[in-house]
Amino acid sequence: MLLLVLIAAVTTGCSDDTQPPAAAPTPSASVAAQLDDPPGTLTCTKVVSAVREGTLMTPGVVTDIVTASTTADAPVADEAQRLSTAFTAAVAAHNTDNEPDAIAAVSAAAAAMVKVCGDSGLETVG
Repeated sequence: MLLLVLIAAVTTGCSDDTQPPAAAPTPSASVAAQLDDPPGTLTCTKVVSAVREGTLMTPGVVTDIVTASTTADAPVADEAQRLSTAFTAAVAAHNTDNEPDAIAAVSAAAAAMVKVCGDSGLETVG
């Protein structure tokens, strides 16, 4: 009997059936929306930062701003779409005579967006 208890204790302690730890759940869209409180704060923070740092034409920056705008209210989201359109045109104008004007349009769209953020009180939130 003691031998059976000893065997049972040894075999259960040496099991190789370890499960990997469960992955942390990804936040749902509703959680992401809660982080953007009030709506548009994340978008405005990103665009203001990009303007201050002069990184609007850096690949991925405008895409990040537009992605953040999915939880923003209409005025901010609309300006993000205008910024995206201007950026897409500027990329298409690369190495053409239209490139300087296209880049200026990106700057103008970003300035308009920063103004909307300021008018909404979102430029200074956080």
